[in-house]
Order: sequence, then C-alpha cells, then structure tokens
Amino acid sequence: MKDLWRKPLHVVLEVENKECAIVKRLAPLGLRHLKVTDIRSSNPTSVKHLIELDPAEVKLIKNPPAELKAIVQGKGEERSSIWLESEGCGVCHTILSCDAFLVSGKSVADYTIMYNFMVPSFEAFQRIISTMEAASLKVNVLKMGKFEPKAGILTEKQERIFWLALKGGFFDYPRKIDTVELAEKLGISPSTLSEITRRGMRRLLESYFKNET
Repeated sequence: MKDLWRKPLHVVLEVENKECAIVKRLAPLGLRHLKVTDIRSSNPTSVKHLIELDPAEVKLIKNPPAELKAIVQGKGEERSSIWLESEGCGVCHTILSCDAFLVSGKSVADYTIMYNFMVPSFEAFQRIISTMEAASLKVNVLKMGKFEPKAGILTEKQERIFWLALKGGFFDYPRKIDTVELAEKLGISPSTLSEITRRGMRRLLESYFKNET
C-alpha cells in the first residue's frame, strides 16, 4: 500500500463550478433542466457523470446525439438518467491530480456541485483547496473526516483498508468502486487487497462469535 495513504481523509465539498464539462456540453443543445446526480472518476484522464434530464426537453432536440436517443425513444418517463463520460473539468482534475479519488458528486443548485472524495493526506487536501481558491472558485468544506486507528481487533493496515473501502463506497449497493479500482487507487494488487480484507473479516467474525462453543 502506498505510504501516501497512511493518513487518509474523507472530504465533502460544495463548489460553484460553472465550467462543468458535461453541463457545458449539453447546454448548447437547449437543455436547461438537468441535474448532476453522481460523479465518478473512471480513470486518471476521464470522469463519468450521471445526468438526470427532462425527456420532454430532449425530444425537442433536432438530431440528438447518439447517447440521448434512448431518452427520446423512452415512453412515459418523467425523468431519465444517463451516464456521460468526459475529460472532466478544472475541479475534477484538481481533485484527481492530488492522488485523490472521487466517490460521488451531485448538483445542489444551478452551478453548485457537491463533491465526495477520498484524499491520501491533509497536505493533499490543502493543495486541492488552495488550487481551487487560486482559480477564484467558491469552495465550502461540508465535511472532513480523518482515519484514526483504534488498535483493537484489526491491525492498523486492515483498519485503514476497511475504512477506505467503507467511505469509498466498496460496500454500497451498487458498489461505487470495485476491488480492481480500489486496489489501483491504493497502489496494491487486487489479490493483495482481497487477502487483507479476507484476513480482516476473519478477525472480525472470530471476535463476534468468540463466546460460542
């Protein structure tokens, strides 16, 4: 596991982002009632956005792009969501450039988007904030939780892995990040990650059932 993840943080920010690549891409089509309901980093140079659209607006578009045709052909839906991939914007790349990874994101106002991400250290968090503020972005820190070892049933490495997996959406349904993606973010192999979580889970189960004969 990379040393830079020894003191990770879970951060939630609100950022007024008028340069969102997907919003800028769809605006020229005349779409005004759209909402970013999720944002995830698919690789270091690409970001996926889950966009909620008004099908009535989409149907008014002449020659809609291929990715929107499924919405045009939909029947009886009040709202439709679609995953769109882009090269990202300054906010996304600022987060990703500091070895952090996006867990999710959603729009909370016209241009304000809430970003939920994991960052390897407080220093990396400070770089993200200072870079955004230098770009004259309005940033509001809603939450910043840090990993604190409990020195209990698990080893510190197991605790840290489970904490990152939990906060990163590994145990969500559907998962926000899978074994391969999480292992890549942490700089270890998928087999190593699986072995660490398996041993940790065994320790937890043995402790839970320790009073059984």
